[in-house]
Amino acid sequence: MTTAPLLYVCVRPQQGAAAAEYESFRTAMRRDEAHVAHHDLVREPLPEDAFDRYSGFLVGGSPFNLADPESTKTDVQRRLEADLERIAARAAEGDGPAALFTCYGIGVVTRMLGGEVSRRYPEDTGPVTIELTEGAASDPLFGNLAKRFTALTAHKEGTAATPPGATLLARNDACPVQAYVVGDRLYATQFHPEPTTKAFTERMAVYRDDGYFEAEHYDVLAARVLAASVTEPARLLRGFAARFGPA
Repeated sequence: MTTAPLLYVCVRPQQGAAAAEYESFRTAMRRDEAHVAHHDLVREPLPEDAFDRYSGFLVGGSPFNLADPESTKTDVQRRLEADLERIAARAAEGDGPAALFTCYGIGVVTRMLGGEVSRRYPEDTGPVTIELTEGAASDPLFGNLAKRFTALTAHKEGTAATPPGATLLARNDACPVQAYVVGDRLYATQFHPEPTTKAFTERMAVYRDDGYFEAEHYDVLAARVLAASVTEPARLLRGFAARFGPA
């Protein structure tokens, strides 16, 4: 058992949304602030001693898109993606802290491993059905989840196939790769495992003019989100915290 905390890595420029996402991760895992630290990667590079100080990393979502042309990316986004790749590479090697990358983060991991990320697999904002693969049955985190469950998504890019070295854990028809694992310490999900439905609608309000959905449809979409039952994604996070977080 480790005593080192987990680290939530913020990749959202909007500080209010980032603070709410941190609280969603911490609350879903049922851990206090002493067990889950916070680092704003948008404003500060990854500390050089991060791999010694933390037992695992939790990478949240972002309005950035990995598949955008490099020439259109800001210096902040390029630096941020390089730091995320460092986290993913250490977890993939299997001798460092574990990592869970979500939404935007799965694209970073996929590209690092040699996979392709494109705009061909977006999903609408709201609840979707996730189906576990046969490979999930023996996984220590996904093997304890229901074989079909509801999760929340909102993304403009995705991937058709798992990258080299990854085992597919979850899928659906709209976005064929919903989750995968590399080795036993690097996980990535396309869906958001952390928010309650209420927290997700609050995040929707922040990004209602960012092209994820038609702004005038917010009330209808928010009602659909609030009516959904999303229990399994939080169980995934609690399993990650139990396996890799402090005792």
